[in-house]
Amino acid sequence: MRAKAAPVGSIPARPGARRAEPGPLAAEWSEEEEHERRQVLQRRLKAYLRRGRARVIFTDNLHTMVSIKRGGQGVLTFRIHRMFAEAPPMVLRAVARYAESHDRDSATLVREFIDSNEHLIRRRGRPRTVDLDVEGRYHDLLEILDELNERYFDGAIQARITWGPRRGRKRSRDSIKLGSYTVEDALIRIHPVLDASDVPRFFVAWVVYHEMLHEVHDMPIVDGRRVYHTAEFRRAEARFEHYAEAILWERSNLYRLLER
Repeated sequence: MRAKAAPVGSIPARPGARRAEPGPLAAEWSEEEEHERRQVLQRRLKAYLRRGRARVIFTDNLHTMVSIKRGGQGVLTFRIHRMFAEAPPMVLRAVARYAESHDRDSATLVREFIDSNEHLIRRRGRPRTVDLDVEGRYHDLLEILDELNERYFDGAIQARITWGPRRGRKRSRDSIKLGSYTVEDALIRIHPVLDASDVPRFFVAWVVYHEMLHEVHDMPIVDGRRVYHTAEFRRAEARFEHYAEAILWERSNLYRLLER
């Protein structure tokens, strides 16, 4: 039986905190740099834990700076903002103490460190200009996006949406990317093969919903690989009203889409 990780606690950024321009730690690290920094931070945290070992996942989350879960074999998983890569010993000692005992003084010290490093929290730059094609022949993407945003996200999604390039298929294919989300442009693209009379609206909505989730869920690097669909992401997917119906429709009709 696989042991499931149990939540221990989290420390968010203060509500309404000002987002300054990104600092040097907000820049992209290479995979080698990220792996090395992660290993170093794991060793540093382990030195302050009274028992067990630390597992670190770096994030660029805008809201939760530290999230901790207890797993099997004494492993504590720290989903932690990149700003902590260079945190001083007293801060890491406080992070470890908070993980093990929810010590209030430790939480306060960690919050003060976060507050003093607001400039390292990534702020999305202005998206580049893109000509948006939203009104299809059979499906209106903006209408679908707005409905989903209101129903599932309380209007918090900022992403724009467009159909992908409409051009004829040049060669046979055995796979197809029905949707994509670009972080830098805050843009969702939907494959135009879905703008067809025989593609139900709930399935187009399902693809749009899936891409919207990428705006609110982290894509951490775990053991050197980017994880696009975490367990939390999959649980959020299952909350879609027509989830089972959409999965079944795709399995039954994918071959039609591949032929278009």
